[in-house]
Amino acid sequence: MTDVKPVRWLVLVVRVPASPSRHRVAVWRELRRVGALSLGQGTWAVPDVPGFADGVSRVRELAGRGGGEVVVLDAAGRAEEDGARLEALFTADREEEWAEFLADCGKFEAEIDKEIAHRKFTMAELEEEEQSLERLRRWHRDLKARDVFGAPRATEAAERLERCTARLADYTEQVFEALHQM
Repeated sequence: MTDVKPVRWLVLVVRVPASPSRHRVAVWRELRRVGALSLGQGTWAVPDVPGFADGVSRVRELAGRGGGEVVVLDAAGRAEEDGARLEALFTADREEEWAEFLADCGKFEAEIDKEIAHRKFTMAELEEEEQSLERLRRWHRDLKARDVFGAPRATEAAERLERCTARLADYTEQVFEALHQM
């Protein structure tokens, strides 16, 4: 029988003065960017794994710039269901992010379809679509890095990104064919 080691968490208690608000907003944005789970007023949690260390450091730095502070605590659920609940909440946040990512993949594919339908086969348009795909790739990489428990939609997102890549490759061929016919 193998004992499963419970996931350790870092709990961040964040206090930043209300004004100027830009510091509180910067801290909040960084917490969201790294995928921290909001536990309530000024309290956040992230799994205690190396991928979150830089984000925790940035949150501390940003809070300090605004005259605030961050207290970081090591934590684990007292009971198995406590740890499981944190993991479920964290994964639910990742599911929301994957859903948003999938929606943007759909927008990307619709844009490619529109350009093909309008026969807009220009280098400028191709470069714009390449930038859009690169943005999706970066977003996928960032989401994958913080999805430490493997949200169900992660696999669908990887497949959808491959489909977007194939759609751009097809569009690229059509652009070059159109340009070489001139």
